[in-house]
This record gives sequence, C-alpha cells and structure tokens, in this order.
Amino acid sequence: MIIPKIAPWKKDRVQELTDVLNSDGVVGIVDVGGVPAGNMLDMRSNLRDSMKITMAKKTLIRLAWENSGRNSEELETLMESAVQPCIVQSDKLNPFELFLELEKTRQGRAAKEGELAPSDIIVEKGPTSFGPGPIVGEFNAVGIPAKIDKGKVAIQKTTTVVEKGQPISGDLGIMLAKLDINPIEIGIILTGAIEDGFFFPASALNIDLDQTRTDIITATSGAFNLACNVCWFSEQTMPTLLSKASGEALSVAVEAGVANETTSPLFISRANARALALAGQLDSSALDEELSAALGAAASAASESVVAASNATEEVAEATEEEEEEEETQEFGGLGDLFG
Repeated sequence: MIIPKIAPWKKDRVQELTDVLNSDGVVGIVDVGGVPAGNMLDMRSNLRDSMKITMAKKTLIRLAWENSGRNSEELETLMESAVQPCIVQSDKLNPFELFLELEKTRQGRAAKEGELAPSDIIVEKGPTSFGPGPIVGEFNAVGIPAKIDKGKVAIQKTTTVVEKGQPISGDLGIMLAKLDINPIEIGIILTGAIEDGFFFPASALNIDLDQTRTDIITATSGAFNLACNVCWFSEQTMPTLLSKASGEALSVAVEAGVANETTSPLFISRANARALALAGQLDSSALDEELSAALGAAASAASESVVAASNATEEVAEATEEEEEEEETQEFGGLGDLFG
C-alpha cells in the first residue's frame, strides 16, 4: 500500500493558518471571488493597518480550522457563500467595525457573459450622453428601448432588462457599462466573524449605526427620566434628584415665609419690586430722590424693552402684504389718537 506524501510546504502553510486562527481578537472568513488582482492589491493596502487577510485553498483552511479546535460547522457556514474564501483576523477591530471597514471595499464592475444578476437590473427613462448613430440599434437589440430625442439618444421608458438571479448576456453587459451601470459587485466581503467564542453571521453585523445610536440615546434618556421620577438613587441620578429637591424646598420656604440666608435675598427682591410698583402709582411730589431715581431706572429699562419690541414689530410689519399695511394705516389716526 502506497501512502501519499504530504508536501512539506503544505504542513508549514497549515501551521501558519493555525497560528492566525489562534491569534487574539476577531477571526472570520471573507470572500474575494471575482476581485481583479489590481483591485485586490489596492484594497489590501488600505486595510493592512487594521487587519490581516490570509489567502489559502479551502482544504488547507479546513485543516487549520480543525487544528485550532474551532467548530467545523461554523466554518462551513462561513464558507457556504464564499467563492474564494480567505481568513481575516484583527486585534484592533470588533466584528461590527470589521464588517464596516470591509463594506467600504465594495464596488461595481461591468457584467460578463453568463454572470447572474445580483438584483433586478433597471435602466431608467431619460436622455443619455450619446449622439445619433448605430448605438440606438445596439440598445434596442439588447432590450433597452431607445430613440433620438433633441439630438441625443434617449431611453424611452424605465425597463427591467434582467431580473434577479437571471444570466446577463455579454452584449447587454457591454451596453449597460456604456450607461455606467456596473451591476456586478466586487469587494472583500465578510461572511461572518467569531470573537471570544461568539459567532456573528454577516446578517447580524449589518446594522444601521446612526439609527442604533439614536435608539440608544432615546432609551438612555427614557431610563434616566424613569429613574428620576421613581427616585432611584444612583451615581447618575443623585445630582438631578438633589437639584430638584433643593428647588422644591426653596419654593416651600419662600411660600411659608421662612427667612434664612437663601430666602432673604428673594424676599428683599420681591418687596423692592412691590414697593416700586406702589410708588409708580403715587404723585411724584410724594417721592424722595432715591425712590424717584429707582423709578427712573426701572422706567428706562422698560423703555428699552418697548423699543426693542417695537423694532421687531416693525420688521414683521414690513414683511406683511401691502393691503394689510394700508388697513393698519387707516386705523391709526396719528399722535392725536394717543393723547386724545
């Protein structure tokens, strides 16, 4: 019986992959199928500082996964949708951050003969940048209704040229590319990730961060308000509860006439305001100089407020319709109306 020999480089490669899988941080599988070599080099260059992407054959990945003691069922789930799987590892990003970084690599390319449409391919109605010529017939030949309109080729109506999952013909792919429609999406696509033994499929990582942030803020605010309303004592609620209690105690003390260093300034301010109001109703001959000066200062402040309000009113009045302005003018009889 002949026992096949395993090439030494394969053993070394499996050990390298095992070391990557045993590294700290997040481990996952990405699909790089269909990504041209040039695009792949650019993508990896931009991602090198935050993650490590290791390419290998599926057989070697499976052996390394087994050697690392990881769940083989999780690997098969991760590799199920991957045309060309690679191992990705990062000790700087969590699974969600990893997913978002890899999503940035997605880009479209022109469809080739026989490739399946990832979604319905729709050509919108409207003008194009092409002038009259044979291209009109080329568009119509692949099912894109076109005609000459105002000296330009125009698509006559919005048309679904290929439904999701259906093959794309080579000629249609060429014409779609001329319309800047590149339906085949390429990129380093994360199929899932594992962190601290927890398995995250790609569908669980694809979240709306802005909406999630808003939901968290709303939930936090609601929880804080509830905690304050039920007087739940904690490090977060105590400052608010103490401030609320202080304000309520001050209100009770003022209403009850309790005089102390906190309430006395309020009592004095209230008494002063009432004295000025009463003095304003007396004849000027009954007032001393100090009280007259106080009334004058109060009147000056009130006058400034009136002037400011009047200016604001004039600005609003200027923006009203001319007919309304004429009616207001007729109702106002001049200074004589003010003085009878």
